[in-house]
Amino acid sequence: MNKLLEQFKYLNPKDPGTWPALPKLLALLATLSALVAVGYAVDWQGQVEELEAGAVQEAKLKVDYKDKKQLSVNLDLYRQQLREIDNSFGALLKQLPNRSQMDALLVDINQAGLGRGLQFELFKPAPQETMKEFYAELPVSVRVTGTYHDMGQFASDIAQLSRIVTLNDISINLAGKDGSTLAMDTSAKTFRYLDDEEVSKQKRSAKKPAPAKK
Repeated sequence: MNKLLEQFKYLNPKDPGTWPALPKLLALLATLSALVAVGYAVDWQGQVEELEAGAVQEAKLKVDYKDKKQLSVNLDLYRQQLREIDNSFGALLKQLPNRSQMDALLVDINQAGLGRGLQFELFKPAPQETMKEFYAELPVSVRVTGTYHDMGQFASDIAQLSRIVTLNDISINLAGKDGSTLAMDTSAKTFRYLDDEEVSKQKRSAKKPAPAKK
């Protein structure tokens, strides 16, 4: 060890060529290490970061490829499901009357009650429809009197109408002293689909910006 340390004494920094072998080797290694560190800091670090980013992007693209491949494999199935949804939607849409059929539907509701022996004390459609995206709903305030059995049959008849009608907020109370006559208050909601002009109007209304608050 002393002999090795002796080689580092009396080194002439101005004349490295006269240095013993060990100091020359260590100086070479230090120079190479410095060059590697400078090269990494100046150029290689950016390339390494680009390589890592490329690896992350490659992994993401592989996942995207697998997802899209899975979608392409099931494309025919998705198309079939879409056709089934379209058919189901069309069938449901046919259960909604158009504007000209609403009066006939209101008559059907009235006839369903009269046909079960109920007495209408109130049958009042709302003054204005509630517009939705592709349909409108019209609540009808209804008050009928009769027996509990007849009211149950009336509700069943409403459910079996070819058009969609729902009974909401049902309230039943005694209406006679004998206890057999009841009064039912309910809101019968009827629905109709919007024509093309009304749908376009709804879309234009939805696109209008809300008024600014002062």
